[in-house]
Amino acid sequence: MVASDLPIGDRIRHYRGERRQDVVAGLVGIAPDYLSQIERGLKVPSLPILHAIAQELGVPTTALLADMAVGSRASLDTTEPAIVRALMGYGSPCSPSSAEPTALRERVESAWRIWQSRKTRFTDMAGVLPGLIADAEHAARTARSAMDPAQRRSIMRVRADLYFLLRSYLRRTSRVDLSMMAADRAVRAAEEADDPLRMAAAQWNLGHVLLAAQELDGAEQVALRAVEELRRSPIAEPDRVAMSGALQLVAVVAEARRRDWSAARDRLRNHARPAARSVGEGNIMWTVFGPTNVALHEVSIEMEAGDTSEALQVADDVDTSDLPSMERSFTFNLEVARCHHLRRDDAAVLLNLLELEDLAPEDLARTPLARKLMLTVIRRGRTMHARQAEKLAERVGVF
Repeated sequence: MVASDLPIGDRIRHYRGERRQDVVAGLVGIAPDYLSQIERGLKVPSLPILHAIAQELGVPTTALLADMAVGSRASLDTTEPAIVRALMGYGSPCSPSSAEPTALRERVESAWRIWQSRKTRFTDMAGVLPGLIADAEHAARTARSAMDPAQRRSIMRVRADLYFLLRSYLRRTSRVDLSMMAADRAVRAAEEADDPLRMAAAQWNLGHVLLAAQELDGAEQVALRAVEELRRSPIAEPDRVAMSGALQLVAVVAEARRRDWSAARDRLRNHARPAARSVGEGNIMWTVFGPTNVALHEVSIEMEAGDTSEALQVADDVDTSDLPSMERSFTFNLEVARCHHLRRDDAAVLLNLLELEDLAPEDLARTPLARKLMLTVIRRGRTMHARQAEKLAERVGVF
């Protein structure tokens, strides 16, 4: 069985298997070049030709038709339904004791460590988040009716941290709409906690959702406004500098995606990099801010600007092995793979994809760019590389 969003051409190539392209084309009665263009997505066959190809390949015509348009949200939605139900309705708490602030804090921090480090993080979150959401919301309702302001603020800090995690999870499972909801709840929880650091982190999370929604101006404005607010906040200097640096990187991404390369480079050089050098490697509010993360953004800028040689040169000096977040390592290696893709170096693309499979197989299966790179190697790579890419696609569920 193939993925529902797989294009027609890739389906034909998959079912053709080891059979020679020119032989199949000849039996169908079309030119080999025409079949090649169909498989590469350059031509769309008429229904009679599609029916003839299906008959020759021994599959129903419907097997060659994609169920939905590539790139649609539904085709990539991998959100666990139980998490959505908990998010929308909260559900019943597991037990009264599980909503105690200290225990709840430990559970949320454990969930964050799982999310940032495990290869099976999506599967693991399916078992962790529903109950955690229900208990956090139960604790919040209880705390609002209690008389102890300190306990209420403690619960709200935990709730904010949980919704930071949900924002990231939902974004990675292609639910930008629910990710926005989670970011908004994080903002409200941070405000109820009256915690300046978490209020800044909530704006950082909101900025990332706005980037995902292509609201670039909004993302930049949110981030820079939070930087200004941090300057007036009574926060310890290292935390303030690190959080400000993380927010500056949100603005850097927004400028790069607007193709304002000069502004993005200047902001990274004059604001984010000095902050990173000042505080060193860290993970303030789960942002993974530090010199390595700044270098990863530099690679992204040069890649987006089309200077793949410079991007790969910068990437050569980056070591992600000690990053606390596997997700950042995955994103970096995927961007390196994209650089090689732009240089049409399919062997290097395949090598990076295989490394990504070892690093984070569940992320590889869920990331649209990774799926696109796999299909590109299958379509245009040398026979050996195409076969390896097709086996990889089968392992992660594209085919």
